Amino acid sequence: MMFFSSTFFVLLLFAILGLISKNMTLSISVVCLFFLSFIYPNLIFPWVEKYALKAGILILTIAVLAPIASGKINARDIFNSFTHWQSILGILIGVFVSWLGGRGVSLMSHQPSVVTGLLVGTILGVAFFKGVPVGPLIAAGLLSLALGKF
Repeated sequence: MMFFSSTFFVLLLFAILGLISKNMTLSISVVCLFFLSFIYPNLIFPWVEKYALKAGILILTIAVLAPIASGKINARDIFNSFTHWQSILGILIGVFVSWLGGRGVSLMSHQPSVVTGLLVGTILGVAFFKGVPVGPLIAAGLLSLALGKF
């Protein structure tokens, strides 16, 4: 159990950062981790570490596709996105960022030593700059470019 361990205090610090910065996503995430730590942490945390990122990407993808499924964005809108320079730029940036995220996943799995720095940077970005926690993948992708790896 992590109660009153260094892990507990680090998570508590992140929760406080979330509250100070009014970032409820960060605070709620920490509270969820606190609760999970009391329910068979040796079983739950390995599962969370292995599958939560994939589940999060799945949920994010569902959210992105929901306007198409609901009819708010139709086939004509999608076709028209190829006719305006702003939309084409958006498509190109989307492709680039997706590619970066893929590089980031690869780097994080092959060089776990960089994960800690990326996570701390992401937490700080979420807490102080109203960021969202997709940062580690993109940051790892950028880092892989800087390091010339993967």
